[in-house]
Amino acid sequence: MKAVRYHPIGVIRTPFRELEGMPIQPVGAGGVQGTVEVDARYREGLKDLRGFSHVILLYHFHRCRGFRLRVTPFLDRRARGVFATRAPQRPNPIGLSVVRLIAVRGGKLTVEGLDMLDETPLLDIKPYVPGFEASGSVRIGWLEKKRAFAARRRSDRRFAGRGAAGSNKTPATP
Repeated sequence: MKAVRYHPIGVIRTPFRELEGMPIQPVGAGGVQGTVEVDARYREGLKDLRGFSHVILLYHFHRCRGFRLRVTPFLDRRARGVFATRAPQRPNPIGLSVVRLIAVRGGKLTVEGLDMLDETPLLDIKPYVPGFEASGSVRIGWLEKKRAFAARRRSDRRFAGRGAAGSNKTPATP
């Protein structure tokens, strides 16, 4: 398979300089504001974004090294397949967050609900449109009994180190 390359279109500025204590999902980041700074050559693409209340940010987990196919996610004590989690240590370290759009001024978006580290490389912005997402009955697997904890749970350093590609080792759970 041919390699795929992406280049950041900007940077996400948040109050979080370290992994520890950071929200693990936007639901736990209510009131956490920051900015999305879009590089000058991409700013024309922000036209018409003001009419949306929420946007999807796609970004690079820039402080993750390596990946594991089995991880112990923040909301569980059991190792899970990485693709059944939203853990950052993945074969392609791409993150996704739906955040509230407060303002668009020039090349900067003011947003709320940030759950990523400061200086996170931004890969893309998409408008969040609930009617375009999954409809009907939605199942959320092992997270069904855990989702209530996502708003209170905070990050630790379990995904900060180098993970061996394909390793089944999981970090100790707090």
